[in-house]
Order: sequence, then C-alpha cells, then structure tokens
Amino acid sequence: NHTQVTEFVLLSFSYGRPFLFALFLAIYLTTLLGNAAILFLVCLDPHLHSPMYFFLSHLSCLDLCYSSVTVPKILANAVRPEATISRGGCLAQAFFLMWCAGAECALLALMAYDRCAAVCQPLRYAQLLGHGTCVTAAASCWLWGLLDSAVHTVLAARLSFCGARLQHIFCDVPPLLGAACSNTRPNELALHISSIFVGLSPFLLILISYLYILATILRMPLATSRHKAFSTCSAHLLVVTLYFAAANLNYNRPSSGYSPAADTLVSVLYCIVTPMLNPLIYSLRSQEVRGALRRALR
Repeated sequence: NHTQVTEFVLLSFSYGRPFLFALFLAIYLTTLLGNAAILFLVCLDPHLHSPMYFFLSHLSCLDLCYSSVTVPKILANAVRPEATISRGGCLAQAFFLMWCAGAECALLALMAYDRCAAVCQPLRYAQLLGHGTCVTAAASCWLWGLLDSAVHTVLAARLSFCGARLQHIFCDVPPLLGAACSNTRPNELALHISSIFVGLSPFLLILISYLYILATILRMPLATSRHKAFSTCSAHLLVVTLYFAAANLNYNRPSSGYSPAADTLVSVLYCIVTPMLNPLIYSLRSQEVRGALRRALR
C-alpha cells in the first residue's frame, strides 16, 4: 500500500509571493552582475593576474552556480499556483547545492593560505603558489565538493517519504530528512562527519592561517605596513565569518531540531544572500578591484 512520492510541494510559498518574487529577482540580478563583473575584471585586467584573484574568480564562479541552482526555480514557483518540484529535480538541486557548499569551504581555506603565504612568506610567494599549483588546488576544491555531495545525494535517494510536503523554498538535505519517514540516522551521521571534514577542517586551517598572519603583522615595525597587510585579509575574513556561521547553523543539527521558518531564513542567508554579498565585499575592500573597475569603465 506504499505510494512512492514523485513530487514535492514547497510549503514556504504559501504567502507573500509577489514580494518574494521581487526580492529574489533583485538578489539574483545583483548576484549575477557582481560575480560576472569580478570574472570579467580578473580575466581582462593584467593587474589582477595573481593567485589571490585567480581564487577569487573561482569563488565568483561558485557563487554564480550557487544562486543559479536555487533562485530560478524559486522565481518560477513564485508565479505558479502551487510551488512544486519533482523528486528527481529535488535530488538534483540538493546535489548541486552541496557540491557548491563543499567546494566553497575548501576554496575559502585555500584563499586563507594564499593570504598567509603573501603576508608571512612574501619572498617565496611566487614559488609557493605558481600557476600549476593554483590550477591543481582549485580543481581539488571542486572535486572535494563533488565527492561530498555525491555521498549525501546517494543516501538521500534511498529515503522513503510519507508525504510530499517540504517546509522549505528549495530542496536541501536537512528539509528532506525532516520529511522522511524512514531511518535518517545514516544521513544525519554523514552530515555530522561531513561538517567535521568539509566544514570544520577548512575553518581550522583558516584560523591557523590567520593566527600566523596576525603574528606576522604584529612584528611589522611600521604602522602603514601593518595596515596594508591587514587590509588585504579583512575582506576574506568577513566572507569566511558570514559563510561558516550560516553553514554551521544550516547543516550541523539533527533533523528533530529544525524550525521551518528559522531554517528557511538561515538557508536563504547561506545559499542566496552570501553569494550576492561576496563580490560587494571584495570590490569595496580591495583597492586593486576598484582600480580595475575604473580602468574598465574608462
């Protein structure tokens, strides 16, 4: 008598659809414009052909993918009588979402190492982060996220669902666990293990890198040198704080602890708002990016 669920209804679209459509459209357009501008400037301006901006271009590409995985479907559901998504589409959305999440955690750790090498080992910077090393490291970040996402998607595909309602505006692993009627302990265990290796480990590497950076900055004799060194790291530090705080709230909790409204808000911050803020933070904090933008406009 078991009926296989083939389509999910997203319950968070029960009210405020015109407002949600306008809000998410504005966020999506800002995200596309900001990250595309970063990619354009890094590709065309020779002053930005450095490891730091090479990794920044990959971060912008990830943020474009992040938003494009979720927001177009959100906009489509906002104008439909009922917000739905197929089971296959839901699993695909969760797969690409977690791929971007895992890759971005690793990439942020790699960017912290880049800043650590630039500040602590300036004479060996070109040797430590040559072009081949940067390409291999960036590719490893994408592969790391892909492997992590594949594990969670395979486990989620084996779940049984008693109903077809998701308390969310897009598909992710936590709301799927909340709607499942089969045993979700393997999925929750995988999320917690992943939070250690994919989330906590990069965060610890970032923390260690910034401790080295702080120690090096404090040993600098001139205040202007300390200010310049810190200014090159402040934008990345702000992005890391926003991203890992929201990621920890989003994934590192048991399914029994989910509050639909709070978790939807955290997921929107983590998956949709942060990709919009990243290019704004880097463009406002980086003199090189502002200079490249002025040169491009001229």
